[in-house]
Amino acid sequence: MLTSRAGMCLSDLIRGAFFSLCPIIAGRRGAKVQKRKTILDLQRMKAEGEKITVLTAYDYPFARLMDQAGIDMVLVGDSVGVVVAGYDNTLPVTMDEMVYHTRAVARGVQQAFIIADLPFLSYQVDVVEARRNAGRLMQEGGAQAVKLEGGCNVATTIRAIVDMDIPVVGHIGLTPQSIHRMGGYRVQGKQAEQAQQLLADAHAVEEAGAFALVMEGIPATLAAEITAAVGIPTIGIGAGVDCDGQVLVIHDILGLCEKFSPKFVKRYADLAGTIRGGVEDYIREVRNGEFPGPEHSFK
Repeated sequence: MLTSRAGMCLSDLIRGAFFSLCPIIAGRRGAKVQKRKTILDLQRMKAEGEKITVLTAYDYPFARLMDQAGIDMVLVGDSVGVVVAGYDNTLPVTMDEMVYHTRAVARGVQQAFIIADLPFLSYQVDVVEARRNAGRLMQEGGAQAVKLEGGCNVATTIRAIVDMDIPVVGHIGLTPQSIHRMGGYRVQGKQAEQAQQLLADAHAVEEAGAFALVMEGIPATLAAEITAAVGIPTIGIGAGVDCDGQVLVIHDILGLCEKFSPKFVKRYADLAGTIRGGVEDYIREVRNGEFPGPEHSFK
């Protein structure tokens, strides 16, 4: 098992980082296993003012560790294209890739609510294709809900998917699948006209039947206004503290994505340095003949 120079197990470092996000859950390994979170739980949390915690996951090990830490929701994001596959943006990610990663995450989760992103071109072409692809993420991937980007412009699509009894999460503000129209990863809603449009988008998403709403890269005051104006939970990413919950990319908070670090990211661990250190130790020991030792060999 990979260890750092200090001898600490890498999985313990990752688990510790998750526990720092969920302090109430930390240390409760021996507690009775909780039931899986549902939409009703999330609605209750908004009503009672209890913050909702969300992180992205793309594989079994990370999903299992964050589920053990007590995360409320796991998002299988199309951000996998950037932080795992190394693309410059999310546009190249395909439906087959999203199904694969969702299926891996679902195997590692017992308690958290799983949402999967509908990738670019999986819902924009027509409603029939959108419904079919949403169904794939549930049937083949094991998700409990799907997420798609847009506001008023996708309200009809949201309604069509919801009519299939598939729960939907909306996503407004900075929508990564629209970066070319937006001119890059730019904060949205700074101007009064933009802010009014985002408020209209939020209402459209709610009225179309979405049960939750991600708001990305918008001013904190606007996010607070939208959160108060809608009856569904809002999940912020770069949208201030007044949202009903927060979501971040797991590779960002653990220091594993070194290409860039958005202002809204807080780093809870530096696993990149730990991993490099472990690999360097392995290389040195193999070259010096220290590994494998007698304890790692068979008689």
